[in-house]
Amino acid sequence: MTQNINTDNSLSTNAWGRWMALTAALLGWMFDGAEMGMFSMVGRDAIKDLLAASNPTEAEVGRYFGIIIAVFLVGAAAGGVLFGWLGDRIGRVRAMSLSVLVYALLTGLCGLARTPFELGVLRFIASLGMGGEWALGVALVMEVWPNKSRALMAGLIGAAANFGYLIVGFTSMGLNSVLASLADMLLSIGLDQSMVDSLVANKGWRLMMMIGTLPALLTFFFRMFVPESNRWEEEQQRGRTTGWRTFDLLGVLIGCLGPALIIAVWAWRLNDWSTESTILLRAVGTILGLIIATIGFTFPVWRYIDRSLKQEGSTSDVQLNRKKVLGRMFLGACLSAVALLGTWGTTQWAVTWAGSLKDAALKKAAAETGSTVEVLIASQDNLQRFATQWTQIATAVGAIIGTLLAAWLGELLGRRITYCGLCLLSMVSVLYLFQFHNSFDMPFLIAALLAGICTASFYGWLPLYLPELFPTRVRATGQGFAFNFGRILAAIGTLQMSSLLGFFENFTTYAGIQGGYAVACSSLTVIYVVGMVLIWAAPETKGQPLPD
Repeated sequence: MTQNINTDNSLSTNAWGRWMALTAALLGWMFDGAEMGMFSMVGRDAIKDLLAASNPTEAEVGRYFGIIIAVFLVGAAAGGVLFGWLGDRIGRVRAMSLSVLVYALLTGLCGLARTPFELGVLRFIASLGMGGEWALGVALVMEVWPNKSRALMAGLIGAAANFGYLIVGFTSMGLNSVLASLADMLLSIGLDQSMVDSLVANKGWRLMMMIGTLPALLTFFFRMFVPESNRWEEEQQRGRTTGWRTFDLLGVLIGCLGPALIIAVWAWRLNDWSTESTILLRAVGTILGLIIATIGFTFPVWRYIDRSLKQEGSTSDVQLNRKKVLGRMFLGACLSAVALLGTWGTTQWAVTWAGSLKDAALKKAAAETGSTVEVLIASQDNLQRFATQWTQIATAVGAIIGTLLAAWLGELLGRRITYCGLCLLSMVSVLYLFQFHNSFDMPFLIAALLAGICTASFYGWLPLYLPELFPTRVRATGQGFAFNFGRILAAIGTLQMSSLLGFFENFTTYAGIQGGYAVACSSLTVIYVVGMVLIWAAPETKGQPLPD
């Protein structure tokens, strides 16, 4: 597989086409981020609502929350491979349209879930589209914009997704402010009282999920105004996209069984974390599931490389190219896993933790004053009333800043040293947030802002670096695998949160909090040490154009 280098990948794409591609991708990532941030915002309320009959404890809510997050992560991993394959086969734009349609419609249907199981299934299918949209959008933008703009594009990619998180925070705040009048309006148009009560219960989480259908409108924008990547079209004209075969999707379907097995062994006997048989089952199931996912998700790439090289008659390079492409896919997956586990295992729990701290403070105040929780809530100021929303807004604003800075630093200092520095700063910021705060207040929000800047900065670095590892013909698939297979590794780590909550129950933070989210999230910062070591095995690509 000969890799020719193009000095400027935008020569055959006009300015209108570049701006339309960027606009479409930024909108897609923004709504993608909104879909992800939505569950972080409403997940705790959703699970408490769906389990209301059993009066769940905070630990039980946390376990279900972790399971559904893991379901989302492994679904996004499968979607990254599936839609990445589709993007290399039928084109970036058509595949993006399908991915957005899938995640938008299925997120809206989540508002109709009646059990945690139904919610998990709907989140899984929605996440297929989310995982695909990231890989396809990155490939499209990086291929139509000039090489000198790659750092700016990478920063905008990360910032757009986190702007979606920001929108969710303000939307949730506004929705909660008008829930009473909204309920009256729904009744006035003829909806049944029980249905209205269900829609507005637990801070209107069902309505928030239904709002997620709005990105479906983007599919029309994609098809009408966004041009296809000329680099992909050139590969198609050369016949290099025909190596992708529908039969190879069998590998992706088999690969999905791996994450499904992992989720199943962790969801089985959810509240049992101590018996040796359960521990052994989960260990064996996790390892076996990871092996199945690895084989299944790499199968299409393996088959494509073989066909392409045989067609080009380059038999002497078969082993070298296969090792290089697959090796970079797994290296990228590990680098992505560090960032993803760091985020989903720490700062993504900050919103849930803020709600937990607020509720604990209300119960304590009620016990001390003899008042009721409802009366105390009515007397709260704006900051306390919307603790979870303000926490999401703080982390999102930080994330927007961090992604732009990370892409700029990656271009200025180099890819490897920037990644190493981001790992160190992320570890320090997370420990500061969870170890040095024991109540929800303004210092807590400042710490959340700093943690958002550091831990989300990787999402400006990854769109810059991952496209530089793969040639055009396998770029969407390669970077889709790298980023999204990292989600499987992160999901395995996220599933540990339930056991960590129990293991660290008797530990306290520096600020004196007994066990819970703060100690468990702090323990996961060790993943950043792994990242600081791993990055030096990756190639430095600063100043190099995208491989052709």
